[in-house]
Order: sequence, then structure tokens, then C-alpha cells
Amino acid sequence: MSAKNTAIHRRFDYKWIALSNVTLAVLLATLDISITLIAMPDIFRGIHLDPLVPANSFYLLWMILGYMIVGSVLIVSLGRLGDIYGRVKIYNMGFAIYTAASLLLTIDWMTGAAGATYLIVLRIVQGVGGACLMANSAAIITDAFPKNQRGMALGINNIVGISGMFIGLVLGGLLAAINWRLVFLISVPVGLLGTVWAYMMLKELGVSKRAKIDWLGNCTFAVGLVSLMVAVTYGIQPYGSHVTGWTSPLVMTLLAVGVVFLIVFVIIEQKVENPMFHLPLFRIRAFTFGTMSTFLAAMARGGLMFMLIIWLQGIWLPEHGYDFAQTPLWAGIYMLPLTLGFLVAGPTSGFLSDRFGARPFASGGMIGAALSFLFLLMLPINFSFPLFAAVLFINGLSMGMFASPNQAGVMNSLPMAHRGAGGGMNLTFQNSAQVLSIGIFFTLMIAGLSSTLPHAVSGGLMSQGVPAAVAGRAGQLPPVAILFAAFLGYNPVRHLLGPHVLGTISAHGQSILTGRSFFPNLIAAPFKSGLHEAFLFAILACIVAAAASLMRGGHFHYHEEHDRHEAQAGITQPAEATQESFVD
Repeated sequence: MSAKNTAIHRRFDYKWIALSNVTLAVLLATLDISITLIAMPDIFRGIHLDPLVPANSFYLLWMILGYMIVGSVLIVSLGRLGDIYGRVKIYNMGFAIYTAASLLLTIDWMTGAAGATYLIVLRIVQGVGGACLMANSAAIITDAFPKNQRGMALGINNIVGISGMFIGLVLGGLLAAINWRLVFLISVPVGLLGTVWAYMMLKELGVSKRAKIDWLGNCTFAVGLVSLMVAVTYGIQPYGSHVTGWTSPLVMTLLAVGVVFLIVFVIIEQKVENPMFHLPLFRIRAFTFGTMSTFLAAMARGGLMFMLIIWLQGIWLPEHGYDFAQTPLWAGIYMLPLTLGFLVAGPTSGFLSDRFGARPFASGGMIGAALSFLFLLMLPINFSFPLFAAVLFINGLSMGMFASPNQAGVMNSLPMAHRGAGGGMNLTFQNSAQVLSIGIFFTLMIAGLSSTLPHAVSGGLMSQGVPAAVAGRAGQLPPVAILFAAFLGYNPVRHLLGPHVLGTISAHGQSILTGRSFFPNLIAAPFKSGLHEAFLFAILACIVAAAASLMRGGHFHYHEEHDRHEAQAGITQPAEATQESFVD
């Protein structure tokens, strides 16, 4: 075999090694976003803490969102560090951090608030490792694959990553039923395998350019984004007589601090020599509108999972014979058509986008997603499952059709020296949008519930013999408390009334109140009203994302020879994308 053929053979082998390792890493990193959601009741029972006590809501929200927030904040910085010191080096470090944190999470020996704090801190450390993996994964794949195969490779990687969030729901439910520690332990052997494999097999193919770290930019960005993300977690909690906390001094202060620091960050990035957030990349039209589409699609998708879980766990599954304690696992199982849609559409659309460009698939996917949200809006609360599954499958197909070509279009538009930072910027917009989406979906849902839920709860309880004063107090409870109860698989009525009040009611009344039909029938109409507002927002976000994707231009690639020339010449600023850069 000639030297040339040997080199080609080695490159062929390496690109698949890189794709398989990176895809495993992204699956682990995204799976851990959702694996605790279904396992949350078992985790809190394991550490002897009631997550629905108002004083414990902080622990509940940070257990859910802490991992996502740290990923949103650090991904750009870690992508930039990959450009400076080597993408594989930062990626490998992330695998080791992630695996070590997963192991430590399994040995929480404390209970109560101390045990919850321990888990939250280590979830944040685990999130640092996950951010290292996600920040550099797309750049490693882009470096390893030729431009005519990147859509397919990035499609497989991206869709497996997105699917990981839904696979985590089922896996968390299965493992937590055995022992809550298995939810974290499952990542340890897989993470150890991936870490050793990455250190032995991955190699640097990208261009690393040593530069000073933009500490001021990193700090202002972190403070600004963390402030906004924390504001979201408190904004969906009640404040005084208000059903949400968006008007509270704390939330308004956090929002103001976040906006001010991000404005300062943008000013700093325009003046420092080696910025963390490479703003000139936004001169590239394909990157700008592709990233905008990423943000809007994540806004539409981010809160969907929570709305579907509450719909299934709080209403549909109990009405169809499932105990409340079983609903978290079965909610994950019944949402599998959504994952299947992702897995079918992602690699296929990625492969086709290599030939025909990202724009038709990304825009078409967002239009399909908007239609699927419209179909969800039209479904009755007590739907027929085959119809529900078909709509979920269409949503998964549409989102998969969008995600792979869009990411390939974004990564192909980037100069080689900025793939880590550019990929990190794109992921930051995606992850931040998912956190913001949760806040928006919950706020819209709570707003829809607040007008009708109090009367429905108090009237329904009194009709079954609950004293008027007790029923009135239950009706005035914040809607988010009832949503969280349904979300965590608790029997909401049993939790609202408690054993003391239930003991004063006849056995027949207790049977009705704590049965599988009373709460779903009670909440169905108010929930439908809130769901209407949330899905209308998702439809609007998808339509705007489709329009943004159309504006990205034609089939755009930065030429590899141009990349090499820039690297050799020491040029780091991206050129303006000209009309000749596009192939329609």
C-alpha cells in the first residue's frame, strides 16, 4: 500500500473513531440534563428531604437547572480554550472531570439540606466536565471529517445528543426505582471507558494559536449570564400575593445586573486583543442566522419536555390507570416517539444537507415543528395515545430535520482557527435558550392556570366534604406547587391536604380525593388554558426560526485551503462572507 493510500486509510479510521467517542461523550453530557428529572422523587426520598416544602424549592430548582446553567455559562470559554490550547486536550480533561464528579455523586452520605447541597455542588462540577465535552465536540468532528461528510457526522452527533435528553427520562425512572444512586453511578464505567479511549485515540487536527485568556470578558460574561439564569429560577416561584416572582426586588435586581454585565461584556470584547466571544464571527451571515435559528428552536423545544411530562403525569396517565408514583417512568416511555423521530430524521437530513445545503432542511424542519405544536394544541386533554404518539413523532422528525443541517451549516461557515469558540457560542445560545424556555413555558402555564385553578381546586375539594376553610387555603396555593407535585409523581391532593385533614373525611370521600381520577379531572380545564398559551409561544418561535434559517444564504463552506492559508499567515479575523462564498 502506498504512503498516500495509508494516510487516506488512517484518516478514514480516525474520523470514525473521533465520531464514536465524541458522540458517546455528548450522549452522556445531555443524558445527565434529564436523568435526574424522573428520578427526583427517589433522590429526595433517599436524602430525606421533601422537595415540595416551600423552604426546599431552592434545592429542587437547582437540582434541575444547576447542571444546565453551568453548561450555558462555560461553553464559550471552554471552546475558546480549546482553540488556544487544543480541543482534544480540553475535551479529555472534561471527560475526566465528568467521570470523577459522577462517582462522587453516588457516595453522598448526608441527608436533609446538607445532602441536597452536596448533590447540587457536585452536579455543577459534573456540568463543568459536560461543558468541556460539548464545547469542543463539534469542532473535533469538523476537524476530522471532510466538508462533504460533516453534515452527516454532525447530524449523528447532534441528534444523539438531543435524544439523550429524552433517553435520560426513561433511564432515570428505571434506575431510580432500584436505587437513586444508580442514576449517577451508571455514568462512571461509561465515562471511564470514554476517558481512556479519548486519551489513547484522539489527536489534535485543528489549528491551535496561543493567546492570552480574556479574564475580564470571562468574568463579566459569567456574572451576567448566571444572574439571568438565577433570575429565571426565582421568577417562576411565587412572590407575596403574586403567582410568579418576576416583579420581586430580587428577580428585578438579578435581571438588571445580568443585562448590565452582558452589555459591559460586549464592550470589552470589542476592545481586547484576544476576546473570548469572537464578535467578528457574526459578520458571517451563515453563522449569524444559523445561531439565531439555534436559539429560537431551543426556545420552542426547551420547555416542551416539561409541559409533556406534567400533561402525562398529572392528567393522562392517572386517568388511564397508573398510580402517581409510577407516572414518572411511564411518562418517559410514552414520550419515546419524540426520540424516535429525532433518530430517524437527524442523520438523514444531515447527509442530504451535505449535498443540497442546510437552508431547505432547517427551514422546513421548523415549519414542520410549528405544525406539530399546532396539532398538540388541538388535541383534547384526554387524547388517544396513537394520535398523540404520531404528533410527537412529527415533532421529533421536524426538530431532527432542523438540528443536523443547522449545526453543520454553522460549523462549515467557521474558519478553522475559530471552530471551538464559534461552536461554543452556538451551544451557549442553545443551552441558554433551553433554560429561558423553561422559565417562559412555566410562566405562561402559571398565568393560564391562575385565573381558573383556585376556584376549581376549592370547589372540587368542598364537593367531597373538605371543610371550606381548608379547601379555600388549598385553592390559594401557588399553581407552581401543584405543577411541581404532578411533575415529581406525587399525589397532589394527598400532598395538599395531608393526613390530618384526610383523617376527618369519610372513607368514601378519601377514596375519591386520593384516587386516580379526581385530580386529573380537577386540573384538566385550567391546564388546557395554560397549555394553549405555552404552545402558541412555541409556534411563534418556530416560525421566526424558519425565517431566520432562510436568511442564512445558500450552501456555504469556508474552503480548507483558505483556512490553512490563514493559519500560516497568522490571520485570525474571519473574512466577510461574500456572495461568491455560497453555492446555491
